[in-house]
Amino acid sequence: MVAFTAAQIPNIEGRIYPPELAGPLYPKGIPVFSETELEKVIRENGVDEVVLSYSDLTCVDFLMKVSRVLATGASFRVLGPGDTMLKASKPVIAVTATRTGAGKSTVSRYVVRILKSKGLMPVVVRHPMAYGDLLAMKVQKVSSLEELDKVTFTIEEREEFEWHVLEGTTVYAGVDYESVLKEVEKGPYDVVVWDGGNNDWPFLRPDLYITVVDPTRSESEFSFPGLVNLLMADVIVVNKVNAASKEAVESTIERVKKLNRRAVVVTAASEVYLDKPDAVKGREVIVVEDGPSVTHGHMPYGAGYVAAVKYGGKVVDPRPYAVGSLRKVYEEYSHIGPVLPAMGYSRAQLEELEETINRAPAECVVLGTPTDLTRYLNIRKPVAKARFELQESSGALGEIVAKFVEGLKTSAFRKQPRSEL
Repeated sequence: MVAFTAAQIPNIEGRIYPPELAGPLYPKGIPVFSETELEKVIRENGVDEVVLSYSDLTCVDFLMKVSRVLATGASFRVLGPGDTMLKASKPVIAVTATRTGAGKSTVSRYVVRILKSKGLMPVVVRHPMAYGDLLAMKVQKVSSLEELDKVTFTIEEREEFEWHVLEGTTVYAGVDYESVLKEVEKGPYDVVVWDGGNNDWPFLRPDLYITVVDPTRSESEFSFPGLVNLLMADVIVVNKVNAASKEAVESTIERVKKLNRRAVVVTAASEVYLDKPDAVKGREVIVVEDGPSVTHGHMPYGAGYVAAVKYGGKVVDPRPYAVGSLRKVYEEYSHIGPVLPAMGYSRAQLEELEETINRAPAECVVLGTPTDLTRYLNIRKPVAKARFELQESSGALGEIVAKFVEGLKTSAFRKQPRSEL
């Protein structure tokens, strides 16, 4: 192992993967380079094999990376679920997606609520996000906003933890997910809910595998490794049917049924709400969205924009007022609409986000990001917060989870084939 390369997220290259995590073969740790240097790293180190270990790639992007590697003479490999999934001693429900922004979090929270209503204690395990001090991030446990402030480094991390914590659910994450699992297994929890990041497959072997599909993005299931999630799923949730056309929903259902004939297909709506609708109606607003969904998730906008329009706001295009690295974000992701991605991967970028929000000539800010930016940014405008909630429209996701719970109570679930759950 000679190096890691990094992409998608700003400022994570140029570091060292620490020797304490890398093991005794690497007393100096392992360097992390930008993916733009991939060919140079391969040539200078005589690399024999390159392993792809990140997600949310279109099929075209995936093929481009394979081709870049093969053109150097090196071999290309993907570590599969058999290499990367750990077996837990507790039952696991995994919530995954075919693309970032499909609505995993709304489904995860829905599943957690059902488990709680059945008298069980669920715990959420999150995808690791290696942005800060990697050694300090070996195992993360968050049960309160105070703990969240201590362990998180970026807006994206806060986005993934905050809503769960506010609903009283403990969340674990960490770069050493074997150690994370050991800590979870020592806890008083009845069920583990894997709330995946991006469109990764879970790092824990699921007993019930749920995959969320977004019909508002044409053929979004044809991504890597989103298609893997679709093919492995026990339950496919076609989400956002209230936002997609009838034709898009029907064609999505037809495609996913052909791809995975074993899975149960259900549909659901993602209903958006504002905590202060009167602050938005008839006013000019700037919309701040969840960063990953509108950058490498390739969504032009998210919950904030939908809520602003729904409640009568006049959306102000923030792009002319963007400063610093945010300008480069718009250049790199030209598909982004008149919204501001909540990019905050460094103190400097947080300050740029704050300045951009305050510079825009808007009367109100609509937060589509799941984290409350007012807790750590000085926003000098009234703020309204958007929130998506899942509503089943057909199928029986609730019934499936309830049947899974019944299996736990009878201790029979491990004897049942997954298809029977």
